[in-house]
Amino acid sequence: MNNNIKFVFLSFFILFLLSMFFLFYPIDAIDLDRGVPYKNSKIFSQSENYFNTISSSNNLNRSFPDIVSRKDNIDSPEKVELGRMLFFDPILSGDNTMSCAHCHHPDLGFSDNRGLSMGNNGKGVGGKRTGGNILKRGSPTLWNAGFNHAQYWDGRARDLEHQATFPITDSSEMNQDRIELEKELNNIPEYKQLFEKVYPGNNPVSFKNIVFAIASFERSLISRNSRFDKYARGDLEALSSSEMHGLNIFRSLKTRCFECHNFPTFNNPDYKVIGVPDLDPNKPDLGRYYVQGKGYERAFKVPTLRNIALTAPYMHNGIFKTLDEVIDFYAEGGGIKHGIDQAIIDDKIRSFSLSSSDKEDLISFLHSLTDESKKPNIPTEVPSGLAVVSNLDNESLELKRFKPKKFTDRTINLKKIGKKIYVNLGQSIQDGINLAAPGDTVIIGPGTYHEMLAIDKSSIKIMGITKDGRPLTILDGRNILSDAAVGSGSNIEISNLIVKDYTSNGIMLNHARDIIFRNIECHNTGLYGIYPVECVGILIENCIVTGSSDAAIYVGQSKDIIVRNNIAYENVTGIEIENSLNALVENNEVYNNTGGILVFLLPNNPSKVSMTCKVIGNYIYDNNHENFADPTAIVSKVPPGTGILIMAGDDVEVTENKIMNNNSFGVGLIGLDLLFGIGNKYDVDPIPQGCYIHNNIYKNNGNNPAGIVVESGFQGADILWDVTGYDNNWNEPNASKLPPILPKKDWSKLSRLFNWRLWRVITRVI
Repeated sequence: MNNNIKFVFLSFFILFLLSMFFLFYPIDAIDLDRGVPYKNSKIFSQSENYFNTISSSNNLNRSFPDIVSRKDNIDSPEKVELGRMLFFDPILSGDNTMSCAHCHHPDLGFSDNRGLSMGNNGKGVGGKRTGGNILKRGSPTLWNAGFNHAQYWDGRARDLEHQATFPITDSSEMNQDRIELEKELNNIPEYKQLFEKVYPGNNPVSFKNIVFAIASFERSLISRNSRFDKYARGDLEALSSSEMHGLNIFRSLKTRCFECHNFPTFNNPDYKVIGVPDLDPNKPDLGRYYVQGKGYERAFKVPTLRNIALTAPYMHNGIFKTLDEVIDFYAEGGGIKHGIDQAIIDDKIRSFSLSSSDKEDLISFLHSLTDESKKPNIPTEVPSGLAVVSNLDNESLELKRFKPKKFTDRTINLKKIGKKIYVNLGQSIQDGINLAAPGDTVIIGPGTYHEMLAIDKSSIKIMGITKDGRPLTILDGRNILSDAAVGSGSNIEISNLIVKDYTSNGIMLNHARDIIFRNIECHNTGLYGIYPVECVGILIENCIVTGSSDAAIYVGQSKDIIVRNNIAYENVTGIEIENSLNALVENNEVYNNTGGILVFLLPNNPSKVSMTCKVIGNYIYDNNHENFADPTAIVSKVPPGTGILIMAGDDVEVTENKIMNNNSFGVGLIGLDLLFGIGNKYDVDPIPQGCYIHNNIYKNNGNNPAGIVVESGFQGADILWDVTGYDNNWNEPNASKLPPILPKKDWSKLSRLFNWRLWRVITRVI
């Protein structure tokens, strides 16, 4: 008997030890879902710095970021000049026939007008170069390369100094030996003197100093005085009407160009998958994957569009000869029609259609980004005495085919009394905006207007007329125009408008601060109704939005947000807060959408956090509408019947909401892996942490969950949690839950971790 007791006791003890082992011993497959500290993270600081740049912006005339430079390579005029000589000197190549300028010629936009560049053993320059090694990719422009966060199409070089080491020593490119190059330069008195002047001390002619000088020269290649820049600084006559219309198309939600190529650099620090077809389908180029690994298949750096007219052909492999071909590619949805898996193509790449006139206007705008005012001279000779490249005519097919439209004069004839500008039916609202000075109000009379507006002014109000609180001023796109209004600025108020029947978006402001949207109705405006993105200081109130195929009210990559007292119905998403800081979503009525309210953190966006969002006092009900989003959009994966969905967001508080009759679930809390798959690498923290869901009213949620919910292994419930992030909290005693036991605020860290680990073991291991 005693032996039996001992056996039972020992069995329970062993079982207890095994339980402790499984619950607390590190297991990678489980602990990946715990999350990492986030409040003081490097990512958070980066995002704060990003929002600071928005706060300091001035309409389209935005400050360029700091040049990316190294503390151990301070630029000087003498160093830049030495770098210029080296850049054009063929002595850098093993056979003394090839310089940096053979692939980065100043007359060819500091590129080479080739699809794939040609390296060692080649003869000639640029597009006419023959006989050499064909390289894997084309030469990207060096204009504004100093602003890049990384170099090369795949970002394998961290800076220009690092980049310069590759082509010189690569056997397929310049095929030079480091030591041999140092010897050759040391034997040239002029070079020796130049190096000693720039690098006083021992061993001035070193390979390190060579690439440092070249990097300094490349950092001096700055282009930021194009006609677009003059327009951004306030010269409204710098762009033609065609180019201004092209600018609006560029930043419209139809083309979405600006989302990857934003002002002022016209690039961004992310790596995007757009699905560029391979020249040889049997030899796919996986781009960033070779550097970063899984999750970056076919991802490439977003290049600048400045001087884009000079650098044809286009893409990393030069597969498109003209900008016309490039636009057609994007209009088809990127690589989807070329056999590239839709699942890996960036969410922002969606099909669209443009008239031939709109397409030419867009191309005209891209040509307005040309600026060669700081183009350096090719030296007549270099210290080595070797032959330098000659000046060339840029013979790209893009320049040959492009015919700019003529400038047309326009007379503005509007009534202005004091600080008020009056626009009446038959007149142009855009003229009123162009006439406005800081402090002015543009008052738009009753009636229906058919315009696509550009709002690039600060400290102005644009107001329609109301009767009994209902707007009488209507912006009607007639299902032809893409966006009712796009713009950028500060202290802008837009109010008292009905916006309807636009194909892409209602009203979009980008990189703006202190903006108000008030008493606006948006009906059937394409993807979005009200769309502030990359903004600081936003108020959206008393608006009604319906018929949006993405989000009725979308706020993305923004900070200090209030969305209150709005109504959103019959959209895919009612309200979406994405990659943003400090948002209050309060007292809104959200019904008959696919998903009511979304708080998301998505990868590959300028802001790397989604934090401190409060969802309070909203009425969220009957969000069971079929999902009619573009299949390539992230929101196309939102299941019908979604009340509130938090994905990877941190410090999200959901309280005092009425959440009723949502067929799939009331409130869902998930990590990115549930949507993107396990094993991906992200540039954001994929785990929701510090969220608090409490004191909400639930009724009849989860009674008929959508197929995607069931397929993911869930049942319907008031609350769903995919068990990512152990430090989230709930206090919902009357709600149905999955899993059935959720941690509360007053739980100890040990009990919280025990609970989390238990469900991870159950859901992932068993």
